[in-house]
Amino acid sequence: MSPVTLQINLAPTDYPHARLILPHQLRQLGPSVEEVLLVLDLHRSQGSRFAGAWLERKPKMDALLAELSAADPRIRVVEVDYSPATTKALAEQFFGGTRLPMKDSRGGPFHSYFFGLWAAKHRHVLHLDADMLIGGASRTWMAEAEAQLASREELVSCSPLSGPPRADGSIAGDRRWYEPDAQAPHAFRFQRFSTRAYFVDRDALMRRVGALRAKLAPPIHVLRALRAGNPPYREPENLVTRRLKSRGLWRLDFLGASPGLWTLHPQYRSPTFYERLPELISRVEAGDMPEEQRGQENVQDCLVDWSDVRAARRKWWKRG
Repeated sequence: MSPVTLQINLAPTDYPHARLILPHQLRQLGPSVEEVLLVLDLHRSQGSRFAGAWLERKPKMDALLAELSAADPRIRVVEVDYSPATTKALAEQFFGGTRLPMKDSRGGPFHSYFFGLWAAKHRHVLHLDADMLIGGASRTWMAEAEAQLASREELVSCSPLSGPPRADGSIAGDRRWYEPDAQAPHAFRFQRFSTRAYFVDRDALMRRVGALRAKLAPPIHVLRALRAGNPPYREPENLVTRRLKSRGLWRLDFLGASPGLWTLHPQYRSPTFYERLPELISRVEAGDMPEEQRGQENVQDCLVDWSDVRAARRKWWKRG
């Protein structure tokens, strides 16, 4: 197996969940990688959920990263470089020299995703967002993913199975967006790319996808972006998804050999979520998942009661 970089994107606003989830990610995946690259984005978006409590959380995030890197020599903390020279290098490598936005229209990460891939020491990279929970903790999954990418030209990336596995091998979701893969159980092909968690061979990725090009967001999102002071561009996963569809390419989600590897995504932030997070992490690491959660990518009410979030969202919609 080739050496692998585990690359995780972070920003100061992530601190309340990263203080627990980042050590969890390192426990689950650290034994399988040669480098851990923690990419810290200090370019603050304007007027978006990606910019909350930035200043008060930055010292805490700095202290967390310093503590983790002091305990493990494989960990490298790098701030996202937005200098003209680096922006030009990223644009040439991933966008054929065309424009590379700093953020997407929501104020979400754009430049930093490509910077993380570019800055990785090894060409095989497992990327995670800072809020992703990891189950299974397989020590063979990355070698299996490398073999899949090497043997199948139609694949641009592999991802751990979305959600803990069901006994019947199925997953929840709209069947228009995925199909079972004939070559393995608990494996599915998607023509929708996700930046939440993916394993790539950086060289093969660019050879198969080709040079990307930034796209404007839909008009209503462009107006909102300009009003908020953010760039008016679609998010990176939309650009890659378009390329997958146009070239007949896929991402492969698969569980792999027992115990496998799978992810969970907590889609909301709430007082209940932060209260339940230590227990949630323990249950994920133990594989203690209720049947209602199996096959589901997002954390369901059986693990975290999201009723407070839904009530707040209903009030917001009524005010709007």
